[in-house]
Amino acid sequence: MARAPAAVSAPLEFSAERLQAYLRREIPGLEGQMRLERVGGGQSNPTFYVSFDNRALVLRKRPVGANLLPFAHAVDREYRILNALAGSDVPVPKTVLFCASEDLIGTPFYLMERLDGRILTHFSLPEVRREERRAMYFSMAETLARLHGVDWAARGLADYGKPDKNYYARQLVRLKKQWDMTKLEDNPDIDRLMDWLPRHLPPPEETTVIHGDFRFGNLMFHATEPRVIAILDWELSTLGPPLNDIAFSCMHWHTGPDEFGGILGLDLEALGIPTREEYLDHYRLAGGSDRRLTVFHLAYALCRISILFDGIGSRGRDGSAAGKEAAEYGALAPRMARRGVEVLEAAGA
Repeated sequence: MARAPAAVSAPLEFSAERLQAYLRREIPGLEGQMRLERVGGGQSNPTFYVSFDNRALVLRKRPVGANLLPFAHAVDREYRILNALAGSDVPVPKTVLFCASEDLIGTPFYLMERLDGRILTHFSLPEVRREERRAMYFSMAETLARLHGVDWAARGLADYGKPDKNYYARQLVRLKKQWDMTKLEDNPDIDRLMDWLPRHLPPPEETTVIHGDFRFGNLMFHATEPRVIAILDWELSTLGPPLNDIAFSCMHWHTGPDEFGGILGLDLEALGIPTREEYLDHYRLAGGSDRRLTVFHLAYALCRISILFDGIGSRGRDGSAAGKEAAEYGALAPRMARRGVEVLEAAGA
């Protein structure tokens, strides 16, 4: 049974002794010696288990390195959104503290409570029984619907993003800048997508809180039940159109098992996995947006993840990626772009 990501051994780029002294000053009642373990699997903000005899915590920090995008790795935004959603029906971990100073461990960081649950990264869900899989997909859909139903203004998030109708136009400009800054090599499929997308912007949508990276790997499920108990890794969250999240959570129906854990080509009925349309229907039934997924949204999601993967590969090359698998993600970038072009071609676009 899969649990939270395993801790891995790796040299620390900061003093554990200084961190422990700081935490003992800031968090009353900590007992025993601090145990610090780097968590494997993250490709952006380095994550650590911080354990005392009576407290189990998680630390998230910015990475170090020269090849960092100016608008990425915003741990302060992660901390803010977690606090804003506390007490809502959106499941999030409880925060403990935020440190804005770079003097202590080299970057800002925050701490949250560590939860006991399962993180499942592959969309075929091989770690669980067939009977659980459909319920897990539907819990994912229900959780996304609850997120999109949050009254963001009442939660103090009116300035968390731009609640306007130009989201995709702005994001495409940003993606182009990111691609130009980090690309490992030329890619005609990305060029084709980046040419087609700005010329086929969808009609304006409503504004909701969006996670920006909503998928199984960023959800924690109950240890024994097929239900989501927390949404994790909020660094890409903002205000925007709900179809951005919906398309991102659906793109795995369009990618293969060796392409970031996709399910294209698998026997979904035999696996107990709902179709994409069943997943979307359940999302709408749970109160989510009734907007329909379009070719634009899927192509945008695949283009975006291709550029994100290319950026991870670039950071791996200069040593600033949080995980050692950065080169593998970089190699996935052209394959995801190819899937995006296939979406266009299948629709005659």
